[in-house]
Amino acid sequence: MAIKKLLLVCGILAALPVSADVIKVASEDFTANANLITFSEVGLGTTNPVYTADMYGGTGDDPTVSFGGYFLGQSLSADAGNDCPGAAATACIIGSPTGPLSLDPDAPATLTVNDGANPTSPVLSGTPTFNGGVALLFSEDQFAVGFDGGFFDAVASTAITAFDRDGNLLGSVSNEVTGIEFLGLAVASGANGIAGVFLDLIGSEPAGFAIDNVRFGQSDDVVVGPPINVNEPVTFALFGMLMAGLVSARRKF
Repeated sequence: MAIKKLLLVCGILAALPVSADVIKVASEDFTANANLITFSEVGLGTTNPVYTADMYGGTGDDPTVSFGGYFLGQSLSADAGNDCPGAAATACIIGSPTGPLSLDPDAPATLTVNDGANPTSPVLSGTPTFNGGVALLFSEDQFAVGFDGGFFDAVASTAITAFDRDGNLLGSVSNEVTGIEFLGLAVASGANGIAGVFLDLIGSEPAGFAIDNVRFGQSDDVVVGPPINVNEPVTFALFGMLMAGLVSARRKF
């Protein structure tokens, strides 16, 4: 009887509408005033690049953008078999960021590499290549952030997850197709509230992944439509899906 009641409560909670903190955005929602990083601005093999505004054509009011493997408060799992079934230990990231949001200097590095599966190579990959976490940190809060992710061999395998300055989870958007897909999100309230984002796996992804063409801006740089296809922060909390592990796989060219 207790089990039946528990299942009933879980079913009711799953069915309840929840107010999302983020909405999904497309690359075309970013105006010409939005900022763009293509990773061609730095040399191949650059580790954990740090972009000042002048490097990507921004102004003095635009943020410095730093890249790393994951945020402080997160770590590689010591028990990948249970935390990330099917993933190698080097690709299983667990934990929640601590505030204020900051990159972990001891995390495996990100680096710029060529990718034969991406038409706009070079890209930014985690470590090991195409099989490590990728985190972005902004010196100033942003309204919307997105990038080309892939190359995906599975639908709903990968998600971009946003955090505020205190390390609180805002929400996540996952891939809906295979190949290269733009994964972007914005703050539903219209505020500039995204301090950083993280690309992780929420399912098996045989091809691995990297990011390219990072777009970001404040509220006057993005025109968004109604909320669609958003993974709710409350849903993550209810089902223990705050941060999924990264599945390790070798990229095929």
